[in-house]
Amino acid sequence: MRRLIQFLFIFNVLWNTNAQGVYFLMGSNFSSYQFKSAPNSMSTELKSGTGTTHEMGFSKQLKSEHIHYNVGVNLNEYNAVAGSMNNSYRWNTKHLGIHNSVDYSISLFGNVQVRLTGGLNIATIIYGRQEINGNYFDLIKQKEFSGISLSPYTRLQMTYSITDLGFLSFGYGLNKTFFPMNDSAEKLSITTNQLIFGIHFNIQ
Repeated sequence: MRRLIQFLFIFNVLWNTNAQGVYFLMGSNFSSYQFKSAPNSMSTELKSGTGTTHEMGFSKQLKSEHIHYNVGVNLNEYNAVAGSMNNSYRWNTKHLGIHNSVDYSISLFGNVQVRLTGGLNIATIIYGRQEINGNYFDLIKQKEFSGISLSPYTRLQMTYSITDLGFLSFGYGLNKTFFPMNDSAEKLSITTNQLIFGIHFNIQ
């Protein structure tokens, strides 16, 4: 509840600033876990899992009409599976985050643009469950997922203006998630590929 109140406060501040646009993104995450322990990595082969991504935020044009600064909140599912003849594993997690990014757009033809985005997402786990051979374990307090996570990311999107009110977007994203506060011997990182659809509204 405390985290939710903090995010709502940030959104209230942002709403009352001189923002130029508001946007909503949704899509699919295809995540791959990488575990490293001392001295060896996890012996069971890990496979990518699928999840969802939801994001909402504000966008402000900078000095150039081609460059925008974006800030917002997001909810990401990072899931994975693993298994062998004798064992099966499944990870299901949800991460609530706040992101900052800058994008650069280039007009192609008509109402179509291509947009390249780079940014950093800061998040914390709000739900986590691991399944091992039918037994369930809470991941919230596991050190591998503890504290904040950092996810540098990049996106490539195609946009299409529908009216002066806004535009639609569709694109691909790639991010790498690290857990810098994890001081245990076992380290976790998550690589995620995204397919994202967006609705963008001009509010100024």
